[in-house]
Amino acid sequence: MPYGWVGTVLRIDLTNGRIVREPLNMDWARQFLGGRGLGTKYLYEEIDPRCDPLGPDNKVIFATGPLTGTYAPTGGRYMVLCKSPLTDAIACSNSGGYWGPELKFAGYDMVILEGKAPKPVYIWVYNDHVEIRDASHVWGKDTAHTEDILRSETDPQARVAGIGPAGENLCRVACVINDKGRAAGRSGVGAAMGAKNVKAIVVRGTGAVPVADPVAFSRLVMESLEIINQSPVTAHALRGLGTASTVGFTNSVGILPTRNFQQGQFEQAQPISGQALAQTMLVRNKGCYSCPIGCARVTEIRGPAKWQGKGEGPEYETIFGLGSDCGVGDLAAVLYANYLCNLWAMDTISAGGTIATAMELAEKGYIPPEDLADLPFELKFGNPDAVIGCLELMAFRKGKLGNLLAEGGYRLAEYYGHPELFMGVKKQDFAAYDPRGAKGMGLGYATSNRGACHLRGYTMSVEWFAPPNQRLDPFSIEGKAQAQKTFQDKAACEDSSGICTFTTFALTPDKLCALYNAATGEDLDLEAWNLAGERIWNLERMFNIRAGLGRKDDTLPPRMLKEPLTGGAVQGQVVELEPMLEEYYRVRGWDEEGRPLPETLARLGLA
Repeated sequence: MPYGWVGTVLRIDLTNGRIVREPLNMDWARQFLGGRGLGTKYLYEEIDPRCDPLGPDNKVIFATGPLTGTYAPTGGRYMVLCKSPLTDAIACSNSGGYWGPELKFAGYDMVILEGKAPKPVYIWVYNDHVEIRDASHVWGKDTAHTEDILRSETDPQARVAGIGPAGENLCRVACVINDKGRAAGRSGVGAAMGAKNVKAIVVRGTGAVPVADPVAFSRLVMESLEIINQSPVTAHALRGLGTASTVGFTNSVGILPTRNFQQGQFEQAQPISGQALAQTMLVRNKGCYSCPIGCARVTEIRGPAKWQGKGEGPEYETIFGLGSDCGVGDLAAVLYANYLCNLWAMDTISAGGTIATAMELAEKGYIPPEDLADLPFELKFGNPDAVIGCLELMAFRKGKLGNLLAEGGYRLAEYYGHPELFMGVKKQDFAAYDPRGAKGMGLGYATSNRGACHLRGYTMSVEWFAPPNQRLDPFSIEGKAQAQKTFQDKAACEDSSGICTFTTFALTPDKLCALYNAATGEDLDLEAWNLAGERIWNLERMFNIRAGLGRKDDTLPPRMLKEPLTGGAVQGQVVELEPMLEEYYRVRGWDEEGRPLPETLARLGLA
């Protein structure tokens, strides 16, 4: 029997109602580790990357890693993979909580959804018992009510991953929500699930995840916990204030994106900061499965606010997306918008980015007055009613503007003739770091296989957050190509293993590789571990090339290349992308068009 991996794939043909269990391809598992890498291999082999992402030929894969469901620190991650409805590139969206471990406890490493159900359904998995059930009674309901209803008719201890109205309405920024507040957020994976008429996958498992060397694994876990509890990032910043702790710092140096990246400092940053959240709206912190950090925030809107509610969040990215990027400094409004995104299942980064794009289009007169005439709010920066109202239009595709918002920021800006006002890459919105003040992040945004993403290559950790003697100058392009490759390959391994990337703010790759070996019984050295990350990155690139993407898509908006930032430490900076990109292609072993060379593919076992 395998260790770490549980050895079974659950394949569900929605068109014909067929349920098949098949052995996990262990050769692929060893080559691509699990999770993101293994899911990418299955997707690459099984679909045409040129297919319609909202058509029945696309597949949606829920994949866990070999450390998912073990007691490795933060071993609770799973990924949703498909061809992205937002970017037309590969999508791999990562979530925590408890759903991924539950799938492993039920005996499955992966669920593959194929075809399209003739009517709304949900999948009920209870160990070996698997059913496709009618979901017409929960279609249209938000994620919280859906979870309550489905648990009441299956098992009160079941875990639910599903979509809300946004996914049902094929909103291209729709996500998958599990445990009511954890999101597989990016790239529109919720729309791909909605296109298959699947409302949710409900899982209850009573098994366990065996590890190959329990004694060594336990020792490594204890060593890892000690390191995590001594790290200033994981033990103090993330545990104390969550990711919202970042707001004050990025604003102070001038890279907190504001008003659709027109500025890098927000005059109302303090009222929406992590400190303000902790002092006014925080109920408690919260962790995912096997998490010693507890970065999540359980919050409740208090005081005489126009909006009321409670739930989970917001994260730093949400505070930027629904706050500073839209010019909104009302913390209650940001919390309420975050709760709506969880209930309707939308990516807070891309939802906020789309609204910010719409606000700039409107303020510059590019949206005709007749398209705005019936709105019950004024579409402008700083108006929280506009943020709340646009979320509803987007999730439910209400009216002409709602349909355009639901297509995402790039398509919205393109429709009105100004795609240059979309702040993102490959049709996916930037995260909460202005790349003009962190040029390695600019290269990372441009080359990320799933579209603009900070987590695919987090060079912020060496451009701004490292000790001074270990830091790379954020305003220089020197060394950024090699740094991005290293961070990108590193992130591929982390996502594939099944642990949270926040753990690696404390744990080095050799520690994670050792945990993987003790869990699976493999014997990878650090060189082989890093090679696996490079292999995964290149396979994703090959998927995108087959889908029609290439060098033309590895770029940044003109604003990043030509319009200098003002204020803070980043005065006068733009991103000099082309020389970094050329060096990056050389470091990667790709040709001048960004295609992996034959010798690179041969070295990685991808020939």
